[in-house]
Amino acid sequence: MYDIEKIRSEINLLPEYKFQISLQTVEGCTDPFYGTGAIVDPKDFPTYQDAQKAAAVLEKTFIHPMFPELEYINSILEELKMYRTRVMKLIPGKCYNYHQDSTKRMHIPVQTNEDCFLIIDDVVHRYPADGNNYEVNTLLKHTAVNAGREERIHIVGCI
Repeated sequence: MYDIEKIRSEINLLPEYKFQISLQTVEGCTDPFYGTGAIVDPKDFPTYQDAQKAAAVLEKTFIHPMFPELEYINSILEELKMYRTRVMKLIPGKCYNYHQDSTKRMHIPVQTNEDCFLIIDDVVHRYPADGNNYEVNTLLKHTAVNAGREERIHIVGCI
């Protein structure tokens, strides 16, 4: 279990962001928003599976801390062997499209409530912001939903 208050205090050091900000990047990159969206365009590949394979390879290059001053969070990412990690904010009343990722993800809920949940392969999962990390099989179809009245914030990285 991790110190959730220490995680929150370090997240408060981040520059302003709307929905996502990268905690890890590729060598030489200083753009904290690079890698927060799709990193390959499926139209560039003959099949969706080929695009997913290419994304999985590219994701593994996002291993360099974007913010070295986040010492505690960076130590957690290293301990959990996470890469292409981001802070993801989901505003009230919103959800992501139903999709599949190219790798599994580790979630560390930072701020959430009982009206925030993931739907994974048609099953609802709730993860509390209690300092635990949760391995999520995002190879399955899934979405995140914030049906609450406050922001949901998770640290999410590939594993």
